[in-house]
Amino acid sequence: MTGLFLPQRILDAMILQAEAEDPIEACGLLSGQERIVREIYELTNADDSEDHFSMLPAEQFAVAKKVRAAGMEILAVYHTHPTSPARPSEEDIRLAFTPNMVYLILSLMVPWRPELRGFRIHDGDVVEIPIQVFDDQDFDPAQDYVI
Repeated sequence: MTGLFLPQRILDAMILQAEAEDPIEACGLLSGQERIVREIYELTNADDSEDHFSMLPAEQFAVAKKVRAAGMEILAVYHTHPTSPARPSEEDIRLAFTPNMVYLILSLMVPWRPELRGFRIHDGDVVEIPIQVFDDQDFDPAQDYVI
């Protein structure tokens, strides 16, 4: 996976969740197919913390079941950084256990300009990946997009 295609409506939902849960880190999962995100699953930050998150296993399991039933796959884990930049913290890097997963971080450090960045993290190595935000009406999945 070289990049991720993210509908504007899902980015908007992520921002709304982040603002509603601020100052707690918001988190969730994104599903879809072939690098194209189709669904968002807002999850509970079990730690109820401003500087780290963990997802409730029961919620994760329920989402995984729905995603499989829909013939999709989990493409990304996302969480917010309410007061810090959109880059993985040492804890984010240490707790990234799924090498092929995209880890999205949405920063609210500048409240009027949320910043989203994506990463793949494996054995402590962090590689930023491109995120292409698109309007559902203008996106043609049959076209060969390069990001």
